[in-house]
Amino acid sequence: MIKDQLVERSGSCCELCGSTNDLKVFELKPDTITNLDNALLACSTCADQINKVQPMDPNHWKCLTNSMWSEVPAIQVIAWRMLSRLKNEAWASDNLDILYLDDEVLEWAKEAGDHHDQIEIGVHKDSNGMILNDGDSVVVTKTLDVKGSSISAKLGTVVKNIRLVPDNPEQIEGRVEGQLIVILTKYLRKQ
Repeated sequence: MIKDQLVERSGSCCELCGSTNDLKVFELKPDTITNLDNALLACSTCADQINKVQPMDPNHWKCLTNSMWSEVPAIQVIAWRMLSRLKNEAWASDNLDILYLDDEVLEWAKEAGDHHDQIEIGVHKDSNGMILNDGDSVVVTKTLDVKGSSISAKLGTVVKNIRLVPDNPEQIEGRVEGQLIVILTKYLRKQ
């Protein structure tokens, strides 16, 4: 079984960051048959950030300074892709400059398009850049009139147990004076 081979190769730890928690097989596409060259053992933190399920944590990826030197093509590809996403960080840019990949592996790494500038999709942030999550409490930083209603969300109002609007990272839903309203994240501060 492929997982057993990956566990043996990795020494039972994430092949990217070294974590031993919540390990799973991570397959790189487009290959249709999983093998030791196109798969690696990754923790859930690495896998979720690679798949853009969790917001990118640049400090977590400093582990690539070591793992990028692996001889395993899948690890090289992920290292290149993640360093490319983080190229605005000085340490990542430096590592990307010294990382050498064979032409075929580099072409495979570029297939994901991570070397192009992108906007991180789906991350809700307050007016101070803090990441918001479902269930957080926030404070309104400006008195806001609620469209279609006679109420207003006054400066300093605490909105508890917010819900993130899935398709718009600039909006959350919360209750003000018992009414469910949509509020722009730029007028909120995480509590």
